[in-house]
Amino acid sequence: MFSPLPVVSAQLAPADEYVIWPFQAQFQRAAQASAVSVLADLDEDLQPVLSLLGIPVDGGLPVCLEPDDCGLPADRFTNVLTRAEELFQPHTPQEHTMYGRDNALRRREMLSLRHAVQEVLDAFDGTGGQQSFASVPVRINEYYVVPVLRIRRKALRMQPALQPSRYYTDGKPLASSLVQAAMLRFGEECMKALMEPMPGMSMLTRPRDADEIIRAAGKLLMDTPAQSLGTDPSNAKLFATLNTISSLRYEGTAGIGQLLLARRGHPNIQEIFALTCPTPLTDYRAIRKLLQMTSNDVCLLADGENAYAMGRLVGEYGGAREDLFTIAFVNHYVWEFRHAGRVLMRAAYGLPSLPHTRLSRSQFRRSLRHTFGITDAGKVERLWDVLLEASRQSHGTLLVITTEALAEADRLKLQCTLIDPVQLTPLITRLVTAIDGAVLLDPEAYCYSIGVILDGKASGRGSSTRGARYNSALRYVESSPYPCVAIVVSEDGLVDILTKDNLPELE
Repeated sequence: MFSPLPVVSAQLAPADEYVIWPFQAQFQRAAQASAVSVLADLDEDLQPVLSLLGIPVDGGLPVCLEPDDCGLPADRFTNVLTRAEELFQPHTPQEHTMYGRDNALRRREMLSLRHAVQEVLDAFDGTGGQQSFASVPVRINEYYVVPVLRIRRKALRMQPALQPSRYYTDGKPLASSLVQAAMLRFGEECMKALMEPMPGMSMLTRPRDADEIIRAAGKLLMDTPAQSLGTDPSNAKLFATLNTISSLRYEGTAGIGQLLLARRGHPNIQEIFALTCPTPLTDYRAIRKLLQMTSNDVCLLADGENAYAMGRLVGEYGGAREDLFTIAFVNHYVWEFRHAGRVLMRAAYGLPSLPHTRLSRSQFRRSLRHTFGITDAGKVERLWDVLLEASRQSHGTLLVITTEALAEADRLKLQCTLIDPVQLTPLITRLVTAIDGAVLLDPEAYCYSIGVILDGKASGRGSSTRGARYNSALRYVESSPYPCVAIVVSEDGLVDILTKDNLPELE
């Protein structure tokens, strides 16, 4: 096994120092810049770090890391080739047809090596602050080169996602979230660049635009529901199909409506009337017209390839099954991919994004520093953990941090529930944010009252497009004589950080 691969030549002018090929350091820096560009567009809190891991083809050379101080444990990778041999699985007839016998064999070898490297990375990461992802290795000279992308675990956990560890029939991984899809597409870009006659040169001289990679990620994510419904993703092409449908107007107006993706006979689907002849989703104008009949509770039903009926959701859908998805056309050329009430992706004019503005760690840190003068990393982290847990409340919630939390709790005692001061942990946060009303705490994360009905004077800064929670928080922050920060988590997942310095303009 692990038959010799064609060696990728490295004919560049030699750099001052290199182990595997010239300009390996330059490639690592270019790939790092590309990773930051792609993932920052989705969520700046992911903070990606790209390293190169070099596994020697034989045992006579040391494991190579670029940069050598990247923090990965080189000694733990000495036996990954042996482990890859154990993980190797023969290629399938489908792969033989798609890639040819030799290429299918080499592809399986590289996939097994990637899995072996990923096992080491998972064990090394444990439950720490970072999570690592290995790309498919490429042989360059006497090494298998593996790009390793590391991102912040907490930021990744915040992303809406389907169940992980799903694969195409040929063993290629399916994406469970838009972030994972972006990382997979980025890994493919690295692999293609490293397979060039001059390894990595395209990423150095003509890197692919971040928007292009994110569009490719959106396409990859939409292959997951297609596969779940038993449809060939390459035939369904859901991402392109839904973009085209959303771009069409109906009688001059922006088309809106809802499409449910589910197999016919799904237990949580009730058909109102069926179409005698199912309409292909690629019959864009016909689908656009059918969507005009939909409403909040009546949807167009489709199996991933054809629309077959009008119907509605009934009963309690078990989200773990992941065989029923909603496509909501919310505006002209704007649609959302949803599952079990959560928005996994929003696409506007063909460009995917995460569904809403999420709580930004950097913005929160700045708000604490400007409002309270807090710079201590421990205090910031304690409050950040509280906010992360609060942001997971499906019905939304409101946190108010103020230096005079105790005095304010006493002032508002007739319109709140007073509690003995307790320093919030994620568990306590989950409990106290389960009811309506604000949670009042101080900058040390001590909570004094829950279910608070806030007061404050109306000044014209409110927004009729936002709910009562947002507007009451805005009035309170503006009227309070004390330093305070309000964090508003809406039911739709939108997170707002309000301070006296960032209040909206008067209308």
